[in-house]
Amino acid sequence: MSTCARIVLLVTSPRLPAGLLTAAAWDVVRSAPVLTGVESQLTAAVRAAGVEVTVVDADATQALLNAVAEHGSAVWLAGPTGDESLARELGLRLAREPGLAELELMYGSWDPPGARLLDAVEVMDRLASPGGDPWKRAQTHRSLAGFLLEECYEAYDAISADDTDALREELGDVLLQVLLHARLAENLPEAQRWNVDDVAGVLVDKMVRRNPHVFAGGEASTLAEIEASWEEIKRAEKGRASVLDGIALSQPALALAAKILDRAGRVGLAVPPPLADSQVDPEARLGASLLATVAAAREAGIDPEAALRRTTLAYADAVRAAEGPARNPG
Repeated sequence: MSTCARIVLLVTSPRLPAGLLTAAAWDVVRSAPVLTGVESQLTAAVRAAGVEVTVVDADATQALLNAVAEHGSAVWLAGPTGDESLARELGLRLAREPGLAELELMYGSWDPPGARLLDAVEVMDRLASPGGDPWKRAQTHRSLAGFLLEECYEAYDAISADDTDALREELGDVLLQVLLHARLAENLPEAQRWNVDDVAGVLVDKMVRRNPHVFAGGEASTLAEIEASWEEIKRAEKGRASVLDGIALSQPALALAAKILDRAGRVGLAVPPPLADSQVDPEARLGASLLATVAAAREAGIDPEAALRRTTLAYADAVRAAEGPARNPG
């Protein structure tokens, strides 16, 4: 340690296990008086390591200065929020009287990537637990199904608009649905129960298993080889009897038609779509005609869902433009 008087503001991540500190942080707390504003899991962990911790009820700034005057240095164990008000007060005091001590900010631990997901899980648990939000507690997987689709469509709209700020927010709404479904699943009968860790665990296992070129020393030099490997692994996992197994049948009909045609084309199945003229009723004739249009779009490398969406939105703009004169004929 430096011979000059100093106060170390030790900040730690509240999302990591208490006591999981860097070697430098442990060196500091073992070599100087340690003060804090409140008892916590961190103070308990530090005490368990043989370090004395003093809880200061009032005037923390003066208590730290007194400890520095007596021992030459002192450590403040910051609370979960970082104790910014104390840091500001100390900074102003030492700026006015620089000879008292130097203030040093030390990070004893850092939030890992994804740490705020833990906060999101905690908030959702509170909302969906007794005493939380009655609306969320009253929901079921089935009652939420429409909201999940709606949030996904809104995220799709943000992508289509190249609005990355809106996309960030909309993905948060999608995540909310995932977290709420997972929290509600904790209330299922014991044999059916699962939670958000189960969701994440299945996802992690699947990503590792389906990417052997990354995690298992497999070889894949092109995107086509990666996609072929993915499909082969997925078929082995699911034990599917048909190339069409696993397609989401509830997706919009235009996208569903494109997906089925794509799956059939991947394995070289040349099954001609039905002819419109051979259909016996108007709805079937229209359906066959639309399917033929989707097939033609696929052959041309055009996404029929995106094409229809683009033209429909342009038509909507034309409708809005025509509304003005219609409302105000004068």
